[in-house]
Amino acid sequence: MADGRWSEGRGDGQEATVAVLDVGKTNVKLNAVTASGTILETLSVSNPVTEDGPWRHHDLDTLSDWVFGTLAGLAKRHPLSTFVSSGHGSGGVLVGPDPDAGDGTALPMIDYEQALPDDIRRRYAALSGSFFDRGSAMMHGATHHARQMFWMQQADPAGFSRAKWFLGVPQYWAWRLSGVAVSEATVLGAQSHLWNVAEQHWSPIVASQGWQNLLPPFARAWEAIGTIRSIVAKRYDLPPDIRVLAGIHDSSANFYRYQAAGFDDATVVSTGTWIVALSGKTPLDRLDEHRGMTCNSDVDGNPVGGALTMGGREFTHVAGRDDNRLNAEAAAVSRMIGQGTMALPSFGDDDGLFPGSAGKGHIAGPPPADAAERKALAVLYTALLTVECLDALRSSGRVILDGSFLRDPLYAALVAALRPQGDTVSNLDTYGVASGTALLASHGTRSARAAIALEKPPVFNHPSADLAAYARRWQATARQATNFNVLYERSSL
Repeated sequence: MADGRWSEGRGDGQEATVAVLDVGKTNVKLNAVTASGTILETLSVSNPVTEDGPWRHHDLDTLSDWVFGTLAGLAKRHPLSTFVSSGHGSGGVLVGPDPDAGDGTALPMIDYEQALPDDIRRRYAALSGSFFDRGSAMMHGATHHARQMFWMQQADPAGFSRAKWFLGVPQYWAWRLSGVAVSEATVLGAQSHLWNVAEQHWSPIVASQGWQNLLPPFARAWEAIGTIRSIVAKRYDLPPDIRVLAGIHDSSANFYRYQAAGFDDATVVSTGTWIVALSGKTPLDRLDEHRGMTCNSDVDGNPVGGALTMGGREFTHVAGRDDNRLNAEAAAVSRMIGQGTMALPSFGDDDGLFPGSAGKGHIAGPPPADAAERKALAVLYTALLTVECLDALRSSGRVILDGSFLRDPLYAALVAALRPQGDTVSNLDTYGVASGTALLASHGTRSARAAIALEKPPVFNHPSADLAAYARRWQATARQATNFNVLYERSSL
């Protein structure tokens, strides 16, 4: 497995004491981070997927060698005292009793983006409970932990019966290192369909399917659940006294970073494969599962309103997979607005904010003439999707943008221009998940708020009235072409 290595930040003379494993759907990163959240070194590798077996699954055996070997290398270059993992919310692992039995799994870890068998999808829907039991609408593929468990149980009852625990992906790596299995609120609150965040109890499917004993006791994301097991320390030449924390959902880690900095009232928008907007101030009765809205959890277990859509995938569909690395041109965006060219949802398999839109994405109006105009349209489209998320959450105050979309300055400029009455700021540090995850190591002991540098976006020089009119037409056209109005009116009754 090829990996890359680079440095990030200066650390103000601090040494890296926290190893952060950031498990994404596509890539896995291992970071050496200071106590204040500054990344000093990052190594990355693709997250391997294999087609053999009962379903497409992640190759955890191969990935394990990379994780443990790379952690050993980091420990030789940095005085690491803590290990903690973050991970995407759709990653779940059914494990046996022995973390040293191969990769520890009882059945292979399902790749959540593959389609479910029709009978599993139909039977599962009847068992999944209310919106708050699920925390989200039914999303595409095998997204939800409970749906993965149900598929495994039906497809291989013998293998399922040999399982000891079902773990979120951050807790899987904590278990592999420490031997201690725990559940954690932010991971279970990330659309697992296993935990009712609003009412603080297991969802009905847990009891109906007899899964109670597969879900271990809770630990807080920042809690030290053990140290590195001696057999792992000896095998990979790791320091045996590195403490292992419970771990956290990736977007929740980024949200926690802003909580640690004192921005509790802000809505945080993380961008990458997903656009994820999170707000601790959105009333629960505002959450609407038909609009891509979710009920997440913060590190204390409190409900957090969410709105999400697969913005990164939508961007790729519009810009093209051969998209160059050049930033979008403001003049090209202005041309798209002026001639009424619109990218309308949704190009991928997920409805996102527009119910019934999956697979119906298209470009209306004069098509982009070249790659530069496709790039400009893609940036404009993702800015509109972002504002739609914010409107769904009724986020009229401060909004903090971060993540990979900020590599193009026009993205933040457009979001700010589309919400002229709000306060829009951005954080150009693209390693927010790793920084927030590392801050868990000092939870409850920090003497000051975490430091974050926020910037005002550049100004998008285009007549504001024209942009506002374009945005209204885009929203009306996007809603008219889907089931939005019917479902939204029904959910508001």
